[in-house]
Amino acid sequence: MHTRGVRSLSSNEHTESAENLRNPAAQAAPVASAALYTPEQRKRRDESVWTVVQSILAPVQFLIFGISLFLVIQFLRTGEGETAAEISVLLKTFALYAIMITGSIWEKVVFDEWLFARPFFWEDVFSMAVLALHTAYILMLLNGWGTSEERMYVALAAYAAYVINAGQFLYKLRIARLENTPLENDKLAVAS
Repeated sequence: MHTRGVRSLSSNEHTESAENLRNPAAQAAPVASAALYTPEQRKRRDESVWTVVQSILAPVQFLIFGISLFLVIQFLRTGEGETAAEISVLLKTFALYAIMITGSIWEKVVFDEWLFARPFFWEDVFSMAVLALHTAYILMLLNGWGTSEERMYVALAAYAAYVINAGQFLYKLRIARLENTPLENDKLAVAS
């Protein structure tokens, strides 16, 4: 029944409205998750050389991370191998900068934004923290700030942040793989 432009709520709508009042987060949560890519963005992603660059740099960076993590922990445990640990952290940091720069170019090609494109906003925000921690290590090393051990603990903090950030991106990669490939679906839709 409508009264002066106001309609009555169904039982289900009333329950949902009451839930929103009790739980503000429920009100802010989207009803359905949007696709990670539009068909045009997916096409640009699939055709971009920067997608290939990212798919090469990501595992290379992870390999460098694994070796460096071992060397840093070994140094902190034994006090030996400081130079090797320092060089490994520098290599990891340079790999991070490379993947961030090429990732920014990739976002520009795919989403027409250099960084903070909506589908990867929080990943990019957290990437800034990862960059800040890695950069802090370099500044400490170049300026002789802190002890070798303190610098290595900053590197470990940077690595912990990197692992979280890598998890964010792996989650998005999984979502992208679970989404239907538009080119195949478009062909199927036309054939039907």
